[in-house]
Amino acid sequence: MERHQVALYLAALAVGGLLGGAAPGLGPGLEHAVNPVLGALLFVTFLQVPAAELVRSLRDGRFLAAASTVNFVVVPLVVAAMFTFLPSDRAVRLGVLLVLLCPCVDYVIVFSGLAGGSARRLLAATPVLLVAQMALLPGFLYLFMGSDLAGVVEVGPFVEAFVFLIVVPLALAWALQAWAARRPAGRRAADAASTAMVPLMAATLLVVVASQVPQLGDSRDDVVAVVPFYVAFLVVMAFAGKAVARLFRLAAPACRAIVFTGATRNSLVVLPLALALPDALAVAAVVVVAQTLVEVLGMVAFVHLVPHLVPSDARAGSGAR
Repeated sequence: MERHQVALYLAALAVGGLLGGAAPGLGPGLEHAVNPVLGALLFVTFLQVPAAELVRSLRDGRFLAAASTVNFVVVPLVVAAMFTFLPSDRAVRLGVLLVLLCPCVDYVIVFSGLAGGSARRLLAATPVLLVAQMALLPGFLYLFMGSDLAGVVEVGPFVEAFVFLIVVPLALAWALQAWAARRPAGRRAADAASTAMVPLMAATLLVVVASQVPQLGDSRDDVVAVVPFYVAFLVVMAFAGKAVARLFRLAAPACRAIVFTGATRNSLVVLPLALALPDALAVAAVVVVAQTLVEVLGMVAFVHLVPHLVPSDARAGSGAR
């Protein structure tokens, strides 16, 4: 499965799209399955990073500074450059802002690891990135759209995501690591869980796509209008992430991780925010869904392209470590 994982992921996307189109009534039920399957995926991801390594990586100030810079300085500047060219509809603009201004804290770890990026460092950065986006998003919305829309952001979905997608899977992974260190049965359980990475990633992509395709409905024109911006964002952030990593003199694995964290967005967490908006702004949810579909395809491409953009034997700077 590992040798053919990219093909499996593409197949999962295709099946999810077909299922969502053929049986739209399944959408609401599948939407409830997104967080459980994503939580299981992150549990397996966390299981592969020893607790002691994670604690040590939290002291990696250079990487955390690079991740914060690319996500909360560079990304807002890129979005500001795009903002004038976005469709004038307020709901469309709000949806784009909600999704592009929030860095991913879930499957970015998996995709970065597939491309040889430092999953350990990204994992350590996730609490920082999630808390920072919770604090900064209202201010960003105020700057871009004024005070009337800055208040639409609620912290509830962010807190729920932090607990169920970060805290609980991480605690379970650490508990299994402790069991594996003491008992043969624990080691067997940990080894068995680790083999579930590829099928869980495929399941996550299938469920996300199948649950969101029915929501596109009659808003295809709005989707078509924003897709080029999402594609352009991925391309720009690939090079911007590399530039930031070079600025902080990071080695290739950390550099690749910075490229991924700058390009991937927190669509699965901000989607509940968009769905909770008033009816007049309902299109924002469709715009967020569109970014999810573009991004998962983009991440499959990134897995192949980022190792060429940041070769494994390259150093981001003479002081890389």
